[in-house]
Amino acid sequence: MSVNPAHYCPRIQGMVNNTIKPNSTAAGITPLGVFTIFLHGLFSTTGIVENLLILIVVGFRVRRSVLSIWILNLAASDLLATSSLPVFTLFLANGKTWELGHSFCRIHSSVFFLNMFVSGFLLAAISLDRCLVVLKPVWAQNYRTKQLVVKICGIIWFMAFLCTIPFYIFRDLCEYREKTFAIFKLMFAFVIPLVVIVLSYIVVNTLLARRGCRRSYRFVRLVIAVVVSFIICWAPYHWLSVMEVSLPLRHPSQIFIAKALPSAATIGFLNSVLNPILYVFSCPDLCTKIRHSLSAVMETVLVEDLAEFARRRSLCIWSMCFYCPSLNSFSAHMCKTKVL
Repeated sequence: MSVNPAHYCPRIQGMVNNTIKPNSTAAGITPLGVFTIFLHGLFSTTGIVENLLILIVVGFRVRRSVLSIWILNLAASDLLATSSLPVFTLFLANGKTWELGHSFCRIHSSVFFLNMFVSGFLLAAISLDRCLVVLKPVWAQNYRTKQLVVKICGIIWFMAFLCTIPFYIFRDLCEYREKTFAIFKLMFAFVIPLVVIVLSYIVVNTLLARRGCRRSYRFVRLVIAVVVSFIICWAPYHWLSVMEVSLPLRHPSQIFIAKALPSAATIGFLNSVLNPILYVFSCPDLCTKIRHSLSAVMETVLVEDLAEFARRRSLCIWSMCFYCPSLNSFSAHMCKTKVL
């Protein structure tokens, strides 16, 4: 593909081509940069542990259901995002210098965008699913099957992959990357999912109130937490992205935007850490299964360690009995007694 060199984005090229002097990285990191790096490490560790735990417990110890399929796909997307955080942390620690090659830069950025689209689509789908259960209970009972949800999740991943491809192909081109894609990701990864989430929960709340059903305080609190966390995590990133493309390249505000965008992207990753807390750990039954699973794992490890320790101790004592010529029959008898 031949590209006009004038269309290449100076920000991306500066990131890739930038070279730093030895021992200048630490001195060039601002307090905001240090805080961002710290948040990256915290979010990465917490998100990987949380989502791995959910994949293991929900995938192997919970009976397969519609809700568990939603949660598994959401956890897989969040695990993919949090697993890519250490690479972005390295980029920030090196003074915003990319040293892992041009192709890997495209791949890493694509992982971020893929999670952004998958997460938005899945959260919207989960909200619609809950709305349909309340709005059309008979239909949901007959047609809301695990097979249907698996197909919907497959479509969501496929759509998110299609939405991510242009960001991979035109990663270096200002003309396409900035003028079109900022609005595209704002609409499809933030505005539309947010509207679906809010409207779905408004419908659910209205129907429950109209039917005279007592609304659970936990449910209301969960709805508020989902909407607020989605807005807080993704609104700063999308707002700065739109501001970046709306202002001239040499506008004074671009300096602030360039410094704030990595922090805004970090806050976007926070959504992958909060999702397990909001959608999984808010369920008491699932929390109980997770605790039992952790207890079972620890018990297994301890039992295996104690058994191995006892076996080695037994071999050691018996070796003293059989290979030490100074031991008489009485001492050998004492050895057997200790082992038994």
